[in-house]
Amino acid sequence: MRQSLLITLLLFTFSANAQYKTRFETSGGKQTPTYEEGIAFYRLLAKNFPQIQMTAKGLTDSGNPLHLVLYSKNKQFDIKKLKAQGKAILMVNNAIHPGESDGVDASMLLLRDIVTNPSKFPELDSVVLAIIPFYNIGGALNRNSTTRTNQDGPEEYGFRGNARNYDLNRDFIKSDTRNARSFAAIFHELDPDLFADTHVSNGADYQYVMTLDYAQKDKLGGKLGEFNNEVFLPFMYKHLAQSGFEATPYVNAWGQTPDKGFVQFPDWPRYSTGYAALFHTIGVMTETHMLKPYDQRVKSTYAYLHGNIKFVSQHRSQLLKLRKDTKEAVKSKEKFAVTWQVNKDKNTQIPFKGYEPEYIPSEVSGVERLYYNRSKPLNKTIPFYDTYVPLDEVTKPVAYLIPQGWFNVIDLLKLNQVEVKQLEKDTRMEVETYHIENVETPKSPFEGHYWHTGVTLRTEKQTIVFKKGDWYVPVNQWTNRYIIETLEPKAVDSFFKWNFFDTILQAKEHYSAYVFEDLAKKLLDKSPELKKQLEDKKKADPEFAKNGNAQLDFIYDHSPYREKEYLRYPVFRLMK
Repeated sequence: MRQSLLITLLLFTFSANAQYKTRFETSGGKQTPTYEEGIAFYRLLAKNFPQIQMTAKGLTDSGNPLHLVLYSKNKQFDIKKLKAQGKAILMVNNAIHPGESDGVDASMLLLRDIVTNPSKFPELDSVVLAIIPFYNIGGALNRNSTTRTNQDGPEEYGFRGNARNYDLNRDFIKSDTRNARSFAAIFHELDPDLFADTHVSNGADYQYVMTLDYAQKDKLGGKLGEFNNEVFLPFMYKHLAQSGFEATPYVNAWGQTPDKGFVQFPDWPRYSTGYAALFHTIGVMTETHMLKPYDQRVKSTYAYLHGNIKFVSQHRSQLLKLRKDTKEAVKSKEKFAVTWQVNKDKNTQIPFKGYEPEYIPSEVSGVERLYYNRSKPLNKTIPFYDTYVPLDEVTKPVAYLIPQGWFNVIDLLKLNQVEVKQLEKDTRMEVETYHIENVETPKSPFEGHYWHTGVTLRTEKQTIVFKKGDWYVPVNQWTNRYIIETLEPKAVDSFFKWNFFDTILQAKEHYSAYVFEDLAKKLLDKSPELKKQLEDKKKADPEFAKNGNAQLDFIYDHSPYREKEYLRYPVFRLMK
């Protein structure tokens, strides 16, 4: 009887898997589904298995909706109720770069296996799996077989740019795309406890199929950062090795060969893992190696996602508590780092399995070229620079005040769960103001923007009358990291650096020199202090002393006639 039951179960599993075969399987691991095929596959699973729900969750730039697929073993799909039951949420994002389709196939296979053979996944009693099947739908629809020039399969795939040619893994903070805004709504609805974003890497050659690009421990901070590096990552590396896919940190070795060591990739908030870290979610970009066969890459991604399920189940209570404690602690945290630099004096020694780099004459140009010799495997211990230290820190204000005209900023704060309120009447307040002293801007655009660098500021106290309807943003929230890193202009991915406030960098009024000459004389006569400043500058700067127009500009800039909005950052800091 027992043997008969086992045979029946095996036949059912075989039959079910045959019914839900994917293109990856029927092609012998060489192809990935089209967008339409992938969505149809999930619709079929959702139709036939009540543990799966598939919903449309807002538009993308392609005009198609972003889909969210949930697996909940108890058939409950209300996220608030699931969290109240103590369930943990694992979120998986696929096809942010549709040419990197490993996660698309791995997620389809994993969910199919879960519903057709649930006894193999007992961990899902306490874990809810949330999958975005295709994030960059526009790129997935732009299918070709040439743009992933160096990649070993699949035979056809999507394109990196979205429907408006944005790289979506640079858009999480600035949110230029509908994709990013729909993603933010999903992310905050789920408030995931662990996040996986599936990719394929370019760069150096080495023996690993899988590498992991994860949140900086220093940026996650405190016990959550320690947990990430001391508990989560060791678990995942061990699980991957046991699954036949020994892994290493993402090989960030641009401009050099990895055999001498490399730096951990900085997870700025523009990237998915850096964005997730702002909300105290541990995130990892899986980076399979482009030169490994497609079937191996998909299987290693499958193994990674399966390991995530196991980890979240085993460490659920600790992870949920750490996230809760971190959210509470950040409300009263006083100092925040807004820029970071790697500590080159400190490193972690890691084993590395690569290939000997050699330099041989190019058969194209005749010039010496890099060549990784696969007949000479390299196995050595190398330095991994994974410690970042703050470069710029700020003390948080009590609140930020933002004039209501900057509605685009307020919209993004609201989208990202920041609590804001409007002033009920005109109110005079003493605030700290930033004045832009210097900013460097590139000549060529980057992701639709001229991203600023080299920002220097002058701070002064001013008394300003804020209008009824202006926005008050208290900095006592669990979203403080997001608030600080978007509103502080020196922060690496601040709204200022992404050109949200560029109109203040241009003066709107000026003067006619021949008329201002007489007024300038009167200003100097009335202000001995201004006259002394002018004379001191003339003595210190011979070129300035010979330039009459520069001297008029100096007087104008130090007079009441200069417009107050010019170079004054329009986000104000209330300090008490």
